[in-house]
Amino acid sequence: MKRVVVVSDIQMPFEDKRALKNVIQFIGEYQPDEVIQIGDCVDYPAPSRWSAGTRAEFEGGVLRDSQYSVDNFIKPVSEVFSGPKKILKGNHDERPEKYLTSRAPALGYEDTAYRMENLLQLKEHGWELVEPYYDFAPGWVAIHGHESPGMNQVPGATARLKAVKAGTSIVMGHTHRLAVSPHTTGHNGKLKTIYGFEVGHLMDVRKAGYLKNGPANWQKGFGLFYVGKYNATPQAIPVEDDGSFVVEGQRYGKIKRGPKGQFAQKEVR
Repeated sequence: MKRVVVVSDIQMPFEDKRALKNVIQFIGEYQPDEVIQIGDCVDYPAPSRWSAGTRAEFEGGVLRDSQYSVDNFIKPVSEVFSGPKKILKGNHDERPEKYLTSRAPALGYEDTAYRMENLLQLKEHGWELVEPYYDFAPGWVAIHGHESPGMNQVPGATARLKAVKAGTSIVMGHTHRLAVSPHTTGHNGKLKTIYGFEVGHLMDVRKAGYLKNGPANWQKGFGLFYVGKYNATPQAIPVEDDGSFVVEGQRYGKIKRGPKGQFAQKEVR
């Protein structure tokens, strides 16, 4: 079977550094058949509606945050994995382009420099920008999740509802939630099941200023698919608070701990 790794909502430079480092190292060791980043690779706070009219809007940072994302995700993945690497635009990734077209349309509609594929130097590092509803496995398509309206607070439910409307199984990000949710139709034993899969996020929620330190029904994680000739099996991979996770019985990113479970700065003897 082919194996496909799907990550979403890294929101750089607000990523969980330890978790992302572990995921990149895992990709290098695991060597899947394909890696898909399904949107919101970069947060781009400066051109966001949260920054409108504030100092943050005028401080800029689009080029800085883009280069940071290249240096800490786009390029490192390419250095450890030479296979197919696909990426979709999320609503955050679109911010620079949409900001320019709405604020300076005379420039924005002709601009190419502030488009995601160029900001993140995708071609130079072997990444391919793909359109939403990217068909990557039998019966499965990938989207970011902002392409159509509607969001449910129950993990997996947003993707399931979108899958029902589309008539095919969907993997998506956007909600920052981690769950696989099935939907079955049919009668007299002739049944068909499609799935909605939300793959969580790899963000450090402490850096999300718009949460104002409040709770959020978000789960850290990513997705793994086992792809056969006629179908594919999704697996949600939860990422723990220490940035580690388990795939096929092996823990990746394990941190040494002391005798009482605390993190150990030096090797425990």
